[in-house]
Amino acid sequence: MNTQALFSQLLIGAINGAFYALLSLGLSVIFGLLNIINFAHGAQYMMGAFAAYFLLQWAGLGYWTALLVAPVVVGLLGILIERTMLKWLYQLDHLYGLLLTFGVALVIEGVFRNEFGSSGLPYTIPPQLTGAYNLGFMFLPIYRGWVVLFSLVICLATWYVIERTKLGAYLRAATENPTLVQAFGINVPRMITLTYGFGVALAALAGVLAAPIYQVNPLMGSNLIIVVFAVVVIGGLGSIMGSIVTGFALGIVEGFTKVFYPEASNTVIFVIMALVLLVRPSGLFGRTT
Repeated sequence: MNTQALFSQLLIGAINGAFYALLSLGLSVIFGLLNIINFAHGAQYMMGAFAAYFLLQWAGLGYWTALLVAPVVVGLLGILIERTMLKWLYQLDHLYGLLLTFGVALVIEGVFRNEFGSSGLPYTIPPQLTGAYNLGFMFLPIYRGWVVLFSLVICLATWYVIERTKLGAYLRAATENPTLVQAFGINVPRMITLTYGFGVALAALAGVLAAPIYQVNPLMGSNLIIVVFAVVVIGGLGSIMGSIVTGFALGIVEGFTKVFYPEASNTVIFVIMALVLLVRPSGLFGRTT
C-alpha cells in the first residue's frame, strides 16, 4: 500500500473529524442546557461560511477578521431565534424543538439556495496559510493542519470552561435545577439565551474554517448534519468530552475506511452508531438514567 496515500486519507479524516467535533460540540452544549435538538445547526454552519464570504466580497474583510466576526454575527441571529421561537418549547417534548429547528433549517437553506443556487462559491485560503510542509512521508497542506489544530484548541477550551470553571458550574447546575440556581440570583433565562448563541457561534466558526476547503454552498450544512447527529449519539447527548473524542476519532475511522474498504466509508459511522446503541444506549460518554 502507498504510505503517502494512507497518510493523506488519515489527514482528510482528521479534517472531517475536526468539523464533526466542532459541530457536535455545539449541539451538545445546546442540548445539555436547553434540551433542544437543534436541527438548524447545519444551516447555521452554512451561514458561518456565507458570512465569511460576504465579509470578503462586500466589506473587503479577510479570513482572520471573519474568524472573529462571522461567529458573532451568526450567534446573534441564533439568539434572535431562541428569543422569538425556541423559548416557548422548553417545557415541551424534544420532538417539538426538533421539528421547529428542522423547519428553520429548511427556510434558511431555501433562501440561500434561491439567491445563490447550488453551485459552490470560492473562498481563497489566506496567504499566511498557503503552501505545504514536507514531512518526509507526505506533504501536509498548512491550512489543513491549521484547521485540525485550531479546532482542537477551541474544543478543549470549551470543555475547560464548562467542566472546570465557575461559569461552567452555573451552566451545569442550571441544567439540573434551574429554579434553585435562579434563587441564588443568577439570571437563568439570559444564561440559556447566551448558551444557545454560543453553540450557534461554534457552528458558524466551523463554517468559516470549512469555506476555503469545501467552498461556500447552501447545501454544505445539510450534507453534514446527519453524520454529526450520529457522532453526537455515539458520544452521548449532552456530553462535551464525548463530542470532542468521538468527533475526531470517527473522522479518522472514516479516513481509514476509505483506504481499506472505500465502499463502506459513507456508512461506517452509522454502523458504529448502531453497535454502540446496542451495547450502551446512552452513548459512550453519556450518563445512564
